Amino acid sequence: MTVMLTKRSIYLVLIGAVAACSQAPEYVRPALPVPSEWPDLPVGAGDTPSSKKSLGTQQDSWRKVFPDAHLQSLIAAALEHNRDLAIAVFRVEEARAQAGIAGAARLPELDLNAQHQATGASTKVTGPSLITTSQRYDVGIGVAAFELDFWDRLKNLDDAARANFLATAYARSAFRLSLIRDVAQTWFSVRELSQRKALAEQTVSGREASLKLTTHRRDAGLAGDIDFQTATGALANARVELASLARQLAAAENGLRLLVGQQLPDGVSSAPTGELVRDITVGLLAEVLLARPDILAAEQKLIAANANVGAARAAFFPKISLTAAAGSASSALSNLFAAGSGTWSFVPALAIPLFDGGRTQNNVDIAEARKNIAVAEYEKTIQSAFRDISNLLAARTHYLAQIEALQVGAQAQIERLRLVNARYAGGVANHLELLDAQRDSFAAQQNLLSAQQQVLSTNASLFAALGGN
Repeated sequence: MTVMLTKRSIYLVLIGAVAACSQAPEYVRPALPVPSEWPDLPVGAGDTPSSKKSLGTQQDSWRKVFPDAHLQSLIAAALEHNRDLAIAVFRVEEARAQAGIAGAARLPELDLNAQHQATGASTKVTGPSLITTSQRYDVGIGVAAFELDFWDRLKNLDDAARANFLATAYARSAFRLSLIRDVAQTWFSVRELSQRKALAEQTVSGREASLKLTTHRRDAGLAGDIDFQTATGALANARVELASLARQLAAAENGLRLLVGQQLPDGVSSAPTGELVRDITVGLLAEVLLARPDILAAEQKLIAANANVGAARAAFFPKISLTAAAGSASSALSNLFAAGSGTWSFVPALAIPLFDGGRTQNNVDIAEARKNIAVAEYEKTIQSAFRDISNLLAARTHYLAQIEALQVGAQAQIERLRLVNARYAGGVANHLELLDAQRDSFAAQQNLLSAQQQVLSTNASLFAALGGN
């Protein structure tokens, strides 16, 4: 059987084939390049799905996670005054404007034009009997070089610009989460250093009392110069540690001041203790990862790169543009809008690429390569997020176990020091035994404070790592 095709049918088939070739590749989200479940997650955790939320619906979720009023006031101040966050907000506004420019290219641009033209010629050129001057007045509305987007070049550029805008907005949200985390962690560090400094001050006071007692015992002939020098050196070491902790505390407060963007309230380092971070539950792996703003930003960059492939492909095909104008013209201003003064023009233009030395193909290759880079970056972002959350979950579990042991050890060292102090005051224990007890008690309490701060910081990091859920 022979099938006869008319010229119109062939034309429609060719147009359809060309249009299909110029489309951007269909976007398909890459599969998660990580295991399907969290490693070593405690029983019962991660079994409550948390639905993906749109941008901006979790702006105040941090208030539920960080219930302390002092910390909430610091976070609120940082969200209002932090300069880096302000820069991120302005970048979102910049990306939004750029997306608006790309979208405007798909609409015709109308211009209102008014013109007065006067010409003259010397009589030596035209002759004495000819008119040597002329006037022309024009007014009209025109469309200049409006591209008919048959091959979706402008649409793909518009889609890419919108995706880049969303990527910037999600990046802003990711920075916002990191700012909340940093403020919480820095405040936890300030509190820890303040508590450690107070412990060092107690140690200095204890060693001052020990030196005083040793001096009395030496004067009474019950202790020698070695005990006196040992007590003096121990007191000096305690003062060195106190000065070091004071320096670290000042630096931490300065760091917190920079994050908050303003002066710190009085007593920020000596705020009363209480519930600082509430329990953070972990949702299903896929839903947690795909709701993180940094991963959403990476996906939008991938979508933009995918659209740019379509825009690059469209350069292979004819470009059709229209220029049109309608208005009125007259040699006298008074007759500009009189009957019969109307003018119009219509100029369609067709540009067909023939030879460009491979530039168009290279642009397509560049777009394809950038898309592949975006895929790899998207997958790497997911893998990094999986690693970070897994590390934080493991750290939280092991820090809690560590704190239990440290609490027992610290309490034992405190009791040991009390007993040795009593023995030394009664002349039963020697000074070296007392010094060892002081050192061990101080170190045990310092280690406990550090571990408690690590748990708080881990929970703050987990809040940010889970996307603020």
